[in-house]
Amino acid sequence: MAKNPGHLIGYARVSTDDQEAQLQRDALAEAGCSRIFTDKASGKNTDRPELAAVLDYLRPGDTLCVWKLDRFARSLIDLVTMVDALSARGIGFKVLTGALASIDPNTPDGRLMLQVVGAMAEFERSLIKDRTRAGLEAAKAQGRTGGRPNVMDADKLAAARARKANGESVTAIAKALGVSRATLYRNLGQ
Repeated sequence: MAKNPGHLIGYARVSTDDQEAQLQRDALAEAGCSRIFTDKASGKNTDRPELAAVLDYLRPGDTLCVWKLDRFARSLIDLVTMVDALSARGIGFKVLTGALASIDPNTPDGRLMLQVVGAMAEFERSLIKDRTRAGLEAAKAQGRTGGRPNVMDADKLAAARARKANGESVTAIAKALGVSRATLYRNLGQ
């Protein structure tokens, strides 16, 4: 579908089927959006086909318009990454309500504000990593380790080796012991 550069294109998202996107669509239409893409998906859900469609549809000179930041990005880092990607393609970004609504990330001042928000998000992510690492080290010092428990104990391993020595197939041994073939191969060292 051919279109002229400079269009305001809207994106709306509701989290559940119980919610209605009409409020967002109305606000986006009133703002002048010539086309509006709408997803029904949780913010945690990375499968948002209409977001992918709008990002594909946008052309240099266009501006992506969202009703509110939380309808577009799942986190501050996600927001900064997506706005950077839009900017690199020559596409603007506009928020109608809430945080950053009065800030234009397409201007030097707005870009600075977005970068400050992004730096804070990066700092927060770094703190979370440090706390996670410290927690894992403390657990390890107490003798606790993470991960899935091993399904192959010493008895199962001995039985598997004996069956293998008797010429039984790996598939039959795995089935008899209630483990996957991959687990059996990994533990037999083959």
